[in-house]
Amino acid sequence: MSVAGYEELVGGPVQEYLALSQKIGGDVTAHSQLVEKVFQIQLAFIRTTSTRPAPANQTEQVSLLGPTSTQIQQIQEFRDKHRASPFFNHLSAISESIPALGWVAVSPTPAPYVKEMNDAGQFYTNRVLKDWKEKDKTHVDWCKAWIQTLAELQQYVRKHHTTGLVWAKGGAVPPPPAGVPPPPPSMPLGDVAPVLNDDRSALFAQINQGENITRNLKKVTSDMQTHKNHNLRTGPAPFKAPATANSGSPMKTTLPANAPIDKPPVFTRDGKKWLVEYHKGNKNLVVENAEMNNVIYMFRCQESTLVVKGKVNSVVMDSCRKSSVVFDSLVSSIEFVNCQSVQMQVLGKVPTISVDKTDGCQMYLNQESMNVEIISSKSSEMNVMVPKGNGDYTELAVPEQFKTTLSPKGLTTVAVDSLG
Repeated sequence: MSVAGYEELVGGPVQEYLALSQKIGGDVTAHSQLVEKVFQIQLAFIRTTSTRPAPANQTEQVSLLGPTSTQIQQIQEFRDKHRASPFFNHLSAISESIPALGWVAVSPTPAPYVKEMNDAGQFYTNRVLKDWKEKDKTHVDWCKAWIQTLAELQQYVRKHHTTGLVWAKGGAVPPPPAGVPPPPPSMPLGDVAPVLNDDRSALFAQINQGENITRNLKKVTSDMQTHKNHNLRTGPAPFKAPATANSGSPMKTTLPANAPIDKPPVFTRDGKKWLVEYHKGNKNLVVENAEMNNVIYMFRCQESTLVVKGKVNSVVMDSCRKSSVVFDSLVSSIEFVNCQSVQMQVLGKVPTISVDKTDGCQMYLNQESMNVEIISSKSSEMNVMVPKGNGDYTELAVPEQFKTTLSPKGLTTVAVDSLG
């Protein structure tokens, strides 16, 4: 299924991007040939992972990933060598986002990494749209095709490699006798215990005992039952599983937003990404000297306020609680994921607001942002604050209930105020 999914990606959106690149011609066509090759290289790599277990050592894994890394580097070098090209923004859009194919080396959540790279490239696709939307629709379609390519790559990774690259459990190459196996797609890396023996024959022998399998079970007496022994109800409840992380956003953990913070605060810049993490009760967080291709990532902050000065590409609030963000303008979007009681205020323009698995989100808009698109899912208590012009705001609630009807053309869904 993993191989078939990637073949579908290469045969669908990638081919559409290549066809439009051919139509534009020049450096865009030459660049697209390098891009086509890296997708073919990764497809061959995915086929390899489906037939063999993970490499026994890091040297072998680096060797397997080498062709993909080399081809990505060639794509970026092509852009650097053609800075005088009339299609420099096209080349930059690809070069800034092509590292998304490095998801094979990212864990435990590679899908958000693909989205981050896609967002970085949209800084330049927006420039292409600005320069060409009135001249040639082909360039508009080209931008949409590339963005869609990476969006579907993200969906592919989320579906088939949720917590990291999945290797076959058996194959021609024998696994190491001891160590940590590659993570399964439904369990975080931190939960994987070292496996010293893989003697499945003993396991099947136990299962095949039939009725005798219960012979060694201990009887549960009244003093062992929590509804009869009140002393067992004290302390933490070990049977409560943590909330499931949202695979569509850049999650780092499965902990809910209200989980206690047990890590030191982080405020740093890593390339184009600003990391603001694990702050509690800090109202003076300020990002200054940010650039238009920068991404602001605020993770697991509680009762804190972040101010972003200058125009940046995007802002993400992930697993935050009772926190706020104030920013000037964004190139693409602000995203709330798995948050509780959060607020945002835009002083300039924001094209898109995304709210996912969030309870309580107040969105204060500016006159420049009246055309904003708000996309919400699995969220509640969302309110948009629209300025009146006299300093006050009008509060508008985002619908949480919908009515769906069936017609000959399919389903029709509309928002409703109340089901009663």
